[in-house]
Amino acid sequence: MTRRVRVWGPAWATMVLIFVLSSISGLGPIPGGVDDGVAHALQYAVLAALLLRGLAGARWRGVKVRAAALAVLLATLYGVTDEAHQWFVPGRTAEVTDLVADALGAAVAAGVICGWSIVRRS
Repeated sequence: MTRRVRVWGPAWATMVLIFVLSSISGLGPIPGGVDDGVAHALQYAVLAALLLRGLAGARWRGVKVRAAALAVLLATLYGVTDEAHQWFVPGRTAEVTDLVADALGAAVAAGVICGWSIVRRS
């Protein structure tokens, strides 16, 4: 397995999982009674963390504010495409509140990881 696949594979796999879940018409309630907004935030927190990992080359020293901001931007843009995709899935709708939750989850995760990398370096 190449280094590129090891570094970026988890982010790509997460995007595929999000796409597949968004393609299911009758997904039903989230197990455990988790709120939809919380689920969106958690999914995109994971995506942003994995995108930041890829942008940082899977190295703590590569975690910088710029990389974190780019990870948030990329995760949020993926959220936009995911909400657009849902317009074409019967029984699903595109929701601005879902996109806001996606962006907030991504920002929190990238911020925490970036902050932790600063603490690690000092």
